[in-house]
Amino acid sequence: IPGVFAVTTDPFIVLTSNIFAILGLRAMYFLLADIADRFEYLKYGLALVLIFVGCKMLVVMFGVHVPIWLSLLVIFGVIGSSVLLSLKKTRKENKQPPAADH
Repeated sequence: IPGVFAVTTDPFIVLTSNIFAILGLRAMYFLLADIADRFEYLKYGLALVLIFVGCKMLVVMFGVHVPIWLSLLVIFGVIGSSVLLSLKKTRKENKQPPAADH
């Protein structure tokens, strides 16, 4: 739910996006269950997104408006970076050094 508030506060969009998210979670779980261990930095990326959303919700009280495009850019940038860094790290760890011939 906090993720959708980074984009909009329209109740209809919040409700429908959460309904579709719940419907898609089951299929997404089975898709990602086998490769979840490769996303080592994803939890840190998600934590940063939640911190950003929390800060964005707090600054609204002071009259500061963060544009939607900036919110989406931050969210996609942080999640994308954490996934790419995770994949890069796990790819390095999975490479086997060549066997030495004696």
